[in-house]
Amino acid sequence: MSGAGPEAAALHAHLGGGITTVCRCWSVTRADGRVLGFTDHDAGLSFDGLEFRANTGLTAKALVQGTGLSVDNTEALGALMSEAITETDILAGRYDGAEVKAWMVNWADPGARLLLFRGTIGEVSRANGAFEAELRGLTEALNQPQGRVYQPQCSAVLGDGMCRFDLGAAGYSAEVAVQAVEGGRVFGFADTAEFDLRWFERGRLRVMSGQAEGLVGLIKNDRLTNEGREVELWEQLPAQIAAGDMVRLEAGCDKRAATCRLKFDNFLNFRGFPHIPGEDWMMKYPKRGEGNSGESRHGATPSALPWF
Repeated sequence: MSGAGPEAAALHAHLGGGITTVCRCWSVTRADGRVLGFTDHDAGLSFDGLEFRANTGLTAKALVQGTGLSVDNTEALGALMSEAITETDILAGRYDGAEVKAWMVNWADPGARLLLFRGTIGEVSRANGAFEAELRGLTEALNQPQGRVYQPQCSAVLGDGMCRFDLGAAGYSAEVAVQAVEGGRVFGFADTAEFDLRWFERGRLRVMSGQAEGLVGLIKNDRLTNEGREVELWEQLPAQIAAGDMVRLEAGCDKRAATCRLKFDNFLNFRGFPHIPGEDWMMKYPKRGEGNSGESRHGATPSALPWF
């Protein structure tokens, strides 16, 4: 502990004194940039430019840590409070993947502290006015599939680091006001006739104002009607969208090579394998007049291969 910095060294010296005045503090940084601080002490604390509020009903279970690449984990328990963590924000997913830090702090001297945990919020469950959040350590990010999958469709997400397409380019997004809402999943818009039928299908709907601001939905259907445009989401957003709220519609991609080339002019960044043989090719048999004669492919021209 003494080699972890002057704050940790000061806490180490304090713990060696026999009589201690320690508590735990947590900070939660949401994806929208809002930062909240909590402490289990009976009075508020402040350090690193952040206020840690007391009497928030937040506590934590014991931290499980180990050497190697095993995932550190713990849980946080707390009450749903209107001025701190609200049920509406949890239902809206605003805490999903939020960054969490936990310290042991000398409340008599907050300069003496040790960072015990850093990770993200996993599953959050609610019951009887309280919540329970799973906290996952930094090594959780290593528990992801590695490498590429050989498939005809593109494996990139439109606009990400592999795709590199600029969704801010003219003609690929529209910021419009919601005209009508049906069942929380179907939305009506006007003044979008310049975009083709199904232009936004498989794209994203980003809410820019209102109660659901900051949330993102995946578009299932995009149709033109007599009243304008109708967009349907795959799932209802966890917060309500009302008529008049502003949203951003982003063009969709079906992951096909032809779409990448013709719709987005981005084939150089295509991350699929469009010429890979499918399962139907494996079931073919030699037939007169076709390229699959059964003979050796050694020295054959590409035109003789059945998957080109």
